[in-house]
Amino acid sequence: MDELFRQGTITLSSMWRYRWMGLAVAWAVAAIGFITIIFIPDRYEATARIYVNTASILKPLMTGLTVQPNDDQRITGLSRILITRPNVEKLVQTVGLDAGSKSKDEYERLIDRITRTLEIKTAGKDIYTLAYRDEIPERAKQTMQQFTSMFIESGKAGKVDETDTAKKFIDEQIAVYEKKLQDAENRLKDFKLRYLGMAPGEGAGYFARLSETSALLTRAQLELREAENSRDAFKRGLASEEPYQSSTSLSSTPVTSVEISDIEARLDSMRRNLDVLLQKYTDNHPDVVGAKRVIKELEDQRRQLIATRPKSFTPQASINGGGIRASEQLKVSLAGAEAAVASLRIRVSEYSSRYNQLKAAATLMPQLESEFAQLNRDYDVNKKNYESLVSRRESASISGDMQMVAGVADFRLIDPPRVSPQPVAPNRKLLLPVALLIALLSGIGATFVAKELRPTFYDIRSLSEITGLPVLGLVTLVITAPHRQQNRKSTIHFIGGVGALLGTYIVGFIALSIISARSI
Repeated sequence: MDELFRQGTITLSSMWRYRWMGLAVAWAVAAIGFITIIFIPDRYEATARIYVNTASILKPLMTGLTVQPNDDQRITGLSRILITRPNVEKLVQTVGLDAGSKSKDEYERLIDRITRTLEIKTAGKDIYTLAYRDEIPERAKQTMQQFTSMFIESGKAGKVDETDTAKKFIDEQIAVYEKKLQDAENRLKDFKLRYLGMAPGEGAGYFARLSETSALLTRAQLELREAENSRDAFKRGLASEEPYQSSTSLSSTPVTSVEISDIEARLDSMRRNLDVLLQKYTDNHPDVVGAKRVIKELEDQRRQLIATRPKSFTPQASINGGGIRASEQLKVSLAGAEAAVASLRIRVSEYSSRYNQLKAAATLMPQLESEFAQLNRDYDVNKKNYESLVSRRESASISGDMQMVAGVADFRLIDPPRVSPQPVAPNRKLLLPVALLIALLSGIGATFVAKELRPTFYDIRSLSEITGLPVLGLVTLVITAPHRQQNRKSTIHFIGGVGALLGTYIVGFIALSIISARSI
C-alpha cells in the first residue's frame, strides 16, 4: 500500500511540472468543442402516426375457406424492409433531396445519411410512428409525406403481390401434377390394353374368375355325362323296337319319309332348346352359336332329302300303327338327346379352353398385381396432390379477394406529417458538459504524455531502482521565501485558469438554457 502511494505521489509530482501545458490543451479542446457545439446546425424532426386495422369480421366468417395471413407479422416485416436503398433513392429523387449533391460520393453519403435518419417505430398495438430529421423544416415535412405514402402503398401492394405470387406458384404446380396424372393414366391404359382380361381389379379377381370357370366346366361336364347317358338310353330303347317294327310294318314304307320325320323332330327339339338358351345367354354365347349351327345343318339336310324324294310317293299305313308311333317317338327323343349332347360338348370345350388359358396365365398374376398396384399408387398420390392444389388455388383466390376488401388490413393516417416547432438535435445541454469533461481529460492526458516523454527522478530510491547503481549523495534545493511566494502565485494562477474554464462553460450552459426556454 505504501509503495502504491509512493508511486502515485511521484506520478502526480511529475505531471504537475507540465500543468501549464495540460491547461493549455484543455482550453484548446474546450474552445474547439464549444465552437463546434454552437455551430452544429439544428435538425428538425417530422413525424406521422399510422394505424393498421388488422381486425375484421370477415376473418372468422372465412375461417376454413381461406388462408388467414398474420397481418401483424407482415406489417412488422414491412416496416423493417421498407427502408431499403431502392426505396430511399426513390424518396430522394421524388422530394429532390439530391439537389445539392455534385458528385457520386456526395450522393452516396446522402443516401447513407437518410437511411440512418429514417425510422419506423412501434407506438402501441397496430400503431406505427414514422420519423425523419432534416435541417430544413419544410423539407423534412415533404420527405415525411412521401415516406408515409410509400409505407401505405407498400402495405397494399404487398397483399396483391403475395397473392399473385402464391397463385402463380400453385398454377405451376397444378400444371406439373396434371402432366403427371396424364402420364399415369396413359401408363394405366397401356397396362390394361396389354393385359386385357387379366388386369387385376376388372370385376371379380383373377383367381375368382379362375375358380368360377372351373366350377362352370365341372357343371358342364356333369351335364354332358347326363345327356350322354340319356342319349344311350334312347338308343337302347330304339334298338329293342326295330325288330318288332320290321315284322309288323309295311315293307313298302320309304326310308326317305322316316328320315325326314326324324330330322323334323330333331329340328323341333333344337328350336325349343335354342329358345331356352336365348333366355339365359346372348347371341354370341358358345351354346347359342352351337345350337344355331346344328339347326342350320339339320335344315340343310332336310331340304336335301325333300329334294331327292320321289314325287309319286304315297305313304301307306302301318299294319300295327301303335308300334310305328312308339318308334317315331323314340327317334324324336333320341334326336333331342343328340342335340343336347352336341351343345354340351361345345360348352365343355369352351369352358375347358378358358380354364386352360386362365391356369396358364396364373403364374403372371403376382407380377401383374404388383405392377398394377404400383400404377394405382402413383396415380392416387398424384391425384390427391392435384386435387389439393386445385383446392388451395381457389382458397388463394378467395384470400386475395378478401385481402383487397377494405377493413381486412386497413391503413389509417391518424396523425398527418408534422414538424416539431423546435429543433430536436443537437442536444447542446448535454453536449456542453461532455465537451468540458473531454477537455479536462485531454489536459490530464497531455501532462501524463509529457511526463512519460521527459521522465524525471524525484527521490534517491527511484534513481537507484532504475539505474541499478548505488547513490553516493543527494543535493537538496533550499526553498527560500521568494521561491515559496512564486510557487504559490503559480498555483493560484493555475487554479484560476481551471476555474475560468469551468466558469466559461457554466455561463455558456446557463445562457443556452435561457435561450432555449425563451424560444419555447
